[in-house]
Amino acid sequence: MTEIAGLIEGEDGRRRCAWHGNLPDYLAYHDAEWGRPATDDFRLFEKICLEGFQSGLSWLTILRKRENFRAAFEGFDFHKVALFTEADIERLLGNAGIIRHRGKIEATINNAARAIEMEREFGSLAAWFWAREPGAEERPAIVDLKTLQANPTTPVSVRISKELKKRGWKFVGPTTVYAFMQAMGLVNDHIEGCCCRGEVERLRAELVRPALPSD
Repeated sequence: MTEIAGLIEGEDGRRRCAWHGNLPDYLAYHDAEWGRPATDDFRLFEKICLEGFQSGLSWLTILRKRENFRAAFEGFDFHKVALFTEADIERLLGNAGIIRHRGKIEATINNAARAIEMEREFGSLAAWFWAREPGAEERPAIVDLKTLQANPTTPVSVRISKELKKRGWKFVGPTTVYAFMQAMGLVNDHIEGCCCRGEVERLRAELVRPALPSD
């Protein structure tokens, strides 16, 4: 394989962002999920919570436990997660298939209640997040994307983080928020030359953004 300016060439001869290292499960995540625009509320909630669990760890660690997380947190249906009790917290702390961190588990339950509040106010989480999609003038130059992937925080992610914290969300710092934005397609950070960049651009161009409720 050949690595070129933030890209890596796989055995199939295609060049991709180098961060997946050609590990099969990581590569599949890069090719099929990362950066593709998502508007499903449960997927959005899942991702921002899992990014919180990732704090201090690698995303690969979380990815390999994702199905365990989904089973433990009711498919990240925040209506169900918001009803979790202290007994559920103790159950989760005994679940070796997830990250057993009390603060992060409690934050997920708290965030579920906050998500319900936002759903009631804005119609959906998707509408709220996509209303904060950065414009072209707020995006870095393509040549800076490799640096951004390694140190992911932007003025937009800082603003979103502050807004979420003001609403009572936890474990949603600017780096967590930007990783969420990258993964859920609010930005396209596939590096120029990556075989997925054009496809993600097409999907973003075709996406019907969810609308906020009319005043």
